[in-house]
Amino acid sequence: MKPPLVISIQSQVVFGHVGNSAAVFPMQAAGLEVAAIPTVLFSNQPAYPTLRGAPLPPALFADLLLGAEERGLPQRAVWLVTGYIGSVQVGQLVADFVARAKAANPTLRYLCDPVMGDHGPGLYVPAELARIMRDRLLPLADLATPNSFELGHLTGRSIASMADLHAAAADLSLAPDAALIATGCVLDDSPADHLESVILAPGGATRHPTPRLPVALPGTGDLFAGLIVAGLGRGRSLPQAVETAQDLTSAALAHADRIGATEVVLSDPGFRAALLTL
Repeated sequence: MKPPLVISIQSQVVFGHVGNSAAVFPMQAAGLEVAAIPTVLFSNQPAYPTLRGAPLPPALFADLLLGAEERGLPQRAVWLVTGYIGSVQVGQLVADFVARAKAANPTLRYLCDPVMGDHGPGLYVPAELARIMRDRLLPLADLATPNSFELGHLTGRSIASMADLHAAAADLSLAPDAALIATGCVLDDSPADHLESVILAPGGATRHPTPRLPVALPGTGDLFAGLIVAGLGRGRSLPQAVETAQDLTSAALAHADRIGATEVVLSDPGFRAALLTL
């Protein structure tokens, strides 16, 4: 049997691990087939002193999407993932493609990671692109993984309690059967020195605390979303996939901290071995 296919539409870098350069390897190592479509091609993530490359021109990006459709990838795929987009025009093309893909394959599940900002840097995409995520992409999602800043920005709410999370989830235009994973949450009753991923699904809410590491690195959210899809693609339940993604993301961050890396590192032998058991 062919392995499950994932279409992953995210950024790509020459050096380092953000976007597809963070998410594709874990999914492949877990036994999934990945069709990676770049939204931007950069030399590295933007925190370095120089940044080369550019967002894909809309005509080129549209041509890549057409090629994916000509190969029948939407009909074959089990999951479609979107992350960092990079330009308003590409955002519109992504939304059109997701709608067409879901129409062509009603069993296709779509994970929308609305990569647009975080505590500290704030919003780092154009406001119009954030509106595309809110108004066009999230309503198509079966699973959404905003961090607490992104969820707050999308809904105009501060996220400090479970009540805030429930209210914010209700404010999003998600489908009735969609699930929301709010990541990186520090709530008023969170365990000390922990971050939480909170799943809000039709069947109820579950909370998943994990120790807060003294390190914050680019690519963390992209890796986390890729690991969730890897777990789901291998048949784990959503809570199991989230727990496993947290454990493996923490392991990758801890390894990066030990070796003094300034972004996510995927080369730790224990991390790679764990992927093979998903």
